[in-house]
Formats: sequence, C-alpha cells, structure tokens
Amino acid sequence: MFAKNQWYVVAWDFEVEQKPLARMICGEPVVVFRDTEGRVAALEDVCPHRLVPLSLGTLEGDAIRCRYHGLLVDGGGRCREMPGGDPINANVKARAYPVVERYRFVWVWMGDPALSDEASLPNLWMNEHPDWRADGGVLHVKCDYRLVIDNLMDLSHETYVHASSIGQKEIHDFPIETTVVDGEVITQRWMPAIEPAPMYRAALGNTLEGTSGLVDRWQICRFIPPSGIVIDVGVTPVALGATLEKHDQGGIRGFVLDFITPETENTCHYFWGAARIGDLSNEEQIRSATAQQRAVFMEDVEILEAQQRNIELLADRKLRAFSVDSGGVRSRILLKKIIDRENLTNSASDLS
Repeated sequence: MFAKNQWYVVAWDFEVEQKPLARMICGEPVVVFRDTEGRVAALEDVCPHRLVPLSLGTLEGDAIRCRYHGLLVDGGGRCREMPGGDPINANVKARAYPVVERYRFVWVWMGDPALSDEASLPNLWMNEHPDWRADGGVLHVKCDYRLVIDNLMDLSHETYVHASSIGQKEIHDFPIETTVVDGEVITQRWMPAIEPAPMYRAALGNTLEGTSGLVDRWQICRFIPPSGIVIDVGVTPVALGATLEKHDQGGIRGFVLDFITPETENTCHYFWGAARIGDLSNEEQIRSATAQQRAVFMEDVEILEAQQRNIELLADRKLRAFSVDSGGVRSRILLKKIIDRENLTNSASDLS
C-alpha cells in the first residue's frame, strides 16, 4: 500500500530538536533528532538490544542512549557503547534512514538507501525565497492518506465544507481540467469575474473600492508522488487582467503546501502549510492567517475521519467517482503504478 523508495516528510524543521522525536512512517517506527552541530539523524525507533523504542532514551552528544539497558548508538546507527561493559559488537546497529533537511521540512527515505537521491525532492522554492514566507503545522488524522489526497485534488468540496471561509457556489460553475505532466497530476480551475469568497473579501480589504468588486480566482493543484500536494491559489481584481497562466499582477496569491505522510493503513500525518508573498513584517497578521488556515484544515479532518469510519463499517461498498474527482482518481492511478512497479522490482530481486 505504500511506496517505500520515496521521500516522505517526517517533520517540520522547527519540530526537530536535540531530543528524540518519534513518528510512525509507512508502518515503521522512526526516531529523529539533531546532533550537537544541528544535523538531523533518522533511525529506526528500535533498540537493537531488547527492541525498546530508542525515543524513550536520551541524547548524549551526537548519540542516543537506550533508556532500558543503556546501549548507545550514534546518528548513523552504529553502536558506541554496549550494556554491562561488553566490548563493542560491530554487528549490533540500529537501522539508519537517509534523511535530508530542505525547504523547511525534514525528509526521510523509507526504502533502499542506495536508491535515495536528493535531486528527486520536490522543488519548493517558495519556502526558501526571501520574498515569500512559509508557515504551518502538523495534524494527526485517523484516515487512509489517500483520502486526504482525494480531498486536496478536488477543491469543489470548498463550497460546502468551507462555506464560511474559502467556499462559494461559483466554484461549481466552472469546469476543471486534469492532466498528467512529467509524473505529476495537475488539476486546475479558472473562475473569472466572480464575487470573492468570504476570507478573500476580508483579506482584500479596501482594494476593491472603486471597482466592480469582482475578482478572478484560480486553483492549480499538483499531486507530487508519493503524497504531496502543492496548490497555487488566489484572487486578483478583474481590472488587473490576470490569467490562469499569469496571475502575479497583484491581489492575493499563495501556495498551499500539503504533504500527507502515511502512518498506518488507516492513519496519517498531515503536514499542512502555506507560503505567502507580500508584507511579511506583520507577525500578528501572519499568525492570524496561519490560524485561519488551520481552522480550514480542521474542517477537512472532521469530514475525512467520518468518511474513514464509514469505509471501515461498510467494507462491501465502493467509492464512486464523478467528474469532480478526476484529480484524485488520476493521482490514485499514478500512485498505484509506482507501488506496483516497486513491488515487481522487489519480487524480481527476491527470485534472483
């Protein structure tokens, strides 16, 4: 069910400190921490002695000491001190995962370390650009991670789930276009000359004074395997002449940054965030916008967890797909191809 030879977000950069942080990723227990120079290490959260979680232990310099019998392993998983004064056994080691800190996230490679390639990380340039600012958080969601992908690749749900903030009936008045380009699924919708949704109207303030009051709105959703979604969204006053292809003339533009990391088959870590451009000096305004965004995502979580409960209860029922679901459907097809190809390669290796 999971593609292992992929990069997954294990944490935001601010979450990882010089103490253990435990997360279950793709059904495997992982512990991450920073060494004394600030570098991130990722190990299987299992002491190779008696299988106690290493995350229960403490950091000593660049190594982590198991809380049970005191075995000490460094960030590479190598044993540095054995319990009871035994000589170090080179065969006693914790599994170490390839790990990279980039674009405000900490990424871990869950598959074959020899296949890890930092160049395959998605380009989240907006998270490091001086004119942009990225903020966000993480939610634990009790649902199949693919349901979250479905949700984010079908923004027609905003009309009903987020009616008081970013939702509006006009979303359903305009068709979506879904394509697969360079191994990514792209779903986009252009909504010209419409009333702004409540949250956008409040953010625009007096910008619309002296105009028709109408805006052009866009949604461009990119599914980046195995479980990332980057959404280019915004509105501009009609007079600015924005298009789906070029919409940075003014108004409001941002990127919604969502990376859904599977925990188990029916639970996931939802790393949510947004990158904004504009006045980045007003900390109170930025905190307010981030809080509003979290509230929007919590509305999604309520729906998704209820959906998961019904899926488990009604195991004989199938999800139906309509035209609005094309982004999620194509993302699932692409993801399944990746998983099937990986399983086929693993099977061939087992036979050789």
